Amino acid sequence: MDLHFAALEELRPGSAWAEHCARVAPAYERWYFAEGDAARPSYLACGAALRAYMPELLPVWNELVELAGGGDRVARMLSLYRPPAFMAGCSQLLWSRGAPALVRNYDYEVDRCEGLVLHSAWTGTGVIASIDSLWGALDGMNEHGVAVSLAFGGRKVVGDGFGIPLILRYVLETCTSTAEAVAALSRVPCHMCYTVGVIDRGGAFATVFLNPDRAVSVVADAVATNHQGVVEWPAHAEITQTVERQAELLRVLHDPSQQLETLVERFLVGPLYSHEHERRSGTLYTAAYYPARGDVELHWPSVTWRLSFRHFCAQSMQVDLGTRGDRLPGAHA
Repeated sequence: MDLHFAALEELRPGSAWAEHCARVAPAYERWYFAEGDAARPSYLACGAALRAYMPELLPVWNELVELAGGGDRVARMLSLYRPPAFMAGCSQLLWSRGAPALVRNYDYEVDRCEGLVLHSAWTGTGVIASIDSLWGALDGMNEHGVAVSLAFGGRKVVGDGFGIPLILRYVLETCTSTAEAVAALSRVPCHMCYTVGVIDRGGAFATVFLNPDRAVSVVADAVATNHQGVVEWPAHAEITQTVERQAELLRVLHDPSQQLETLVERFLVGPLYSHEHERRSGTLYTAAYYPARGDVELHWPSVTWRLSFRHFCAQSMQVDLGTRGDRLPGAHA
């Protein structure tokens, strides 16, 4: 089972993003409109929602719509306003003993991962992020040293709001601290239940519980998996092992001998790392963000990419997830 990953640098929306969009947009359009055209908000409603909650992203939205070929359906899809339901299993830890770090595993279906890490400066702020939904972010960090990641929160409820990847993009484009990130997350409505971890270069961190039917909750927890405090969807919790993974993260966090230098190693083995790609969502990558240094690492059991705002190296790789993350012939890192 193969997964292609690429790291690209394009500071302004241009040909690299357009080529990526041309490859994956048809699948996104089928997904976004799977329930019919009328099930999704109108172009006017999408534009109004962006203008009300994330006006800083409007110019970028318009640029990307044009690069994607223009039109009503493209614009609505790229707004990520009230999209269909989607969920992913993830494990994340916010490290604040000494140099701060955010380390996370992203668990999802292989054929739904875009496999793109993009260095951009679309609104003038440098951002390195793992892309989802064409311009949203699964996790990332900006040049101000704010790092964020998402995890599904373990509830089926769907409501009014934006898809979480675009909300994370907004945080990365506009926030310079954890406090600002929490304020943005508290203001922009999210259409599903998600947990967001955020840490800044000063080590200030927060875990934010987002729900379309509940008030935003900000907690001091440094770890998160796929439930928010208590398990509310037992079947999902059992399949994803969210309780077991949280317990392991807490063991790692409170281990007095644990050092930042070996933290990633704990994420590359079970129960945090999953090879169950056939039966359920397996781990697609491990990401480590170091806000004080501006460094980013992507890890697989036998491969590591090192990227940074100082030196971002475009590269690509084919990961064979079926053989426990071994590198394929011709891959490079």
